[in-house]
Amino acid sequence: MISFIIQARCGSTRLPNKILLPFYNGKSILDLLLDKLSAINGTNVVVATTTNANDDAIVSVAEKHGIACFRGSETDVLDRFISAAEFSGAQQIIRVCSDNPFLDVDSIEKLKEAVDSNPDADYISFDVKGTPSIKTHYGFWTEYVTLDALKKVRALTKDAIYHEHVTNYIYSHPEQFKIVWIMNAGTPLKNFPIRLTTDTKKDFLTAQKIYSSLIHLGIRQTIPNIVDYLSNQPDIIMEMETEILKNSK
Repeated sequence: MISFIIQARCGSTRLPNKILLPFYNGKSILDLLLDKLSAINGTNVVVATTTNANDDAIVSVAEKHGIACFRGSETDVLDRFISAAEFSGAQQIIRVCSDNPFLDVDSIEKLKEAVDSNPDADYISFDVKGTPSIKTHYGFWTEYVTLDALKKVRALTKDAIYHEHVTNYIYSHPEQFKIVWIMNAGTPLKNFPIRLTTDTKKDFLTAQKIYSSLIHLGIRQTIPNIVDYLSNQPDIIMEMETEILKNSK
């Protein structure tokens, strides 16, 4: 069984507690993600947070949803992921960033299909216009990795960047891993800036406005639908472009 491991902590420097702030209808981004991922068949959900007391609230949210929560290192995220996987018995992992309220369920299903078709893969993710999706600011996609691949990274490098950014070593050293890219992930994207990850307060407010509007209009939150909606929102596009320029990833 594939396990979603959600990387979550409150200690964001640009917007502390961003994943726990009221986002829509009294629910936080973390609440909405747990609802979304728990509804996907054939999967398990684990929250990987830190031992910092500030993250006690994350544990409380996970418990409210009946979701297992593992607490590990705040700085060595790679080790936290490995330990969370071992804690939950997960060998196949879909890594989820907790600040992306618009994670696309259709893309997750496509990722699961790619896992079934490539059982020997160490890493599977989306190619977005030649860039690994995890390095973009769209906020739509997840990535798949095996526990064995993460353990291999830990054995190969002690560099802090690779222990902070869990999968970076894998796609930076493709000759050492079996990597599968799902191509044309950016096909529905048009030639205007989209930023739906929530790193800053402005990101949060913009995402909140879009999320509420889509719900109000009865628009299912798929990538094509979101892109079509945004194509008629020049003011929102301008806001996102400003944040992209301020927060290059």
